[in-house]
Amino acid sequence: MSMTTPRLVTAEEMLDRRGSWELVRGEVRDMTPGGWEHGTCGGTLSVRLGSYVLDRGLGKISMAETGFLVSRAPDTVRAPDLAFVSKARLPTERVTGWGTVIPDLVVEVVSPSDRATEVREKVEDWLRAGVRLVWVVYPSVRTVDVYRPGSDVRVLGEADVLEGEDVVPGFSLPVRQIFA
Repeated sequence: MSMTTPRLVTAEEMLDRRGSWELVRGEVRDMTPGGWEHGTCGGTLSVRLGSYVLDRGLGKISMAETGFLVSRAPDTVRAPDLAFVSKARLPTERVTGWGTVIPDLVVEVVSPSDRATEVREKVEDWLRAGVRLVWVVYPSVRTVDVYRPGSDVRVLGEADVLEGEDVVPGFSLPVRQIFA
């Protein structure tokens, strides 16, 4: 019995593909749309962080389904629920394909269908690519895990305050407001 190796796909081949998916080391992974909690938590963070960033001219925010090319050969295109790129790192020319500037901050909102191993893999891919701060939001338990390169994960509960640290200086939001 012969084993066939799956054909790996490139980021360029995926530009016109419809639907929700990520490309992980050349393999297409379909994604289930987020549910109500996923959408409302992501929406709250998008509005609060987005307003803060835009009002201060700190950079740009991208919403869910924005693909970022995080590695090549084989290609990986990840699509966070929310991302921030600082003004100093914004592309100087128009970008019509995948984001090629790695975000400074990435937010992933965990859905009931997400597997813990997949969430960890996403966080590791983002940190390896150069993301400086990753927030993983867990609506089911109302917590936020905060990741930084070379640091242990910090788990914030509803009584804590989520901060932008040196990545989005001055930004803070009580965790409970994400889930309100």
